[in-house]
Amino acid sequence: MDVEWQDVSESSLSERDTNVLQVFEEEGLTSFTFEGLKRRLGLHSETLSRVLCRLEDKEIVEKGLDGYKVTSKVREFLRFPPKSREPRVPILQTFLSPDVPIHQLVSDLRGKWFGVLRWLGCSENDEYITLKWITEDGETQVDANFSNGGLSIEAKLLHGKDLNIALQASYQLIGHIAKLYLRSGQIRRVAYFKPSVPNSMSA
Repeated sequence: MDVEWQDVSESSLSERDTNVLQVFEEEGLTSFTFEGLKRRLGLHSETLSRVLCRLEDKEIVEKGLDGYKVTSKVREFLRFPPKSREPRVPILQTFLSPDVPIHQLVSDLRGKWFGVLRWLGCSENDEYITLKWITEDGETQVDANFSNGGLSIEAKLLHGKDLNIALQASYQLIGHIAKLYLRSGQIRRVAYFKPSVPNSMSA
């Protein structure tokens, strides 16, 4: 299927601007931090700073106390053709007790660092909220998705193929979530499972 490119967007955005917008689209980002996006893209601080300044000038993003927010104006810009996406590895799926205040759990997790994980940002709408972290080296992303009374955690191998690092980072996040449950007196037994992945991913 052909993708329509808006002339105004194509002529006014640099290649690096477009790369940043592709991450917004791929991750569904509604908010993010400078350091998290820098690790996600592997960009130098000065380079990313210039990109974000241009996107602010175009009112695509706006800076706040907790980082950057993506505005509705991003929809006016080009849509991107499909590209090969990094494999996502399912780590955990569980239901959450109705007694657990999900909004409080999300609030306690948002913006926090755990072990090798650094806060990237989140995507959210009326049906779900996904909190996103990235490892210090920018190799692995870990997402915690809260929707329909459930929690799922996935790891995303961005540049490397070291599944052990992805599992280690994911379990650090799971451990922190368990501590939050213990603190609220609402800990529940959850089921963990190892993902089935091709042998080539561990090479």
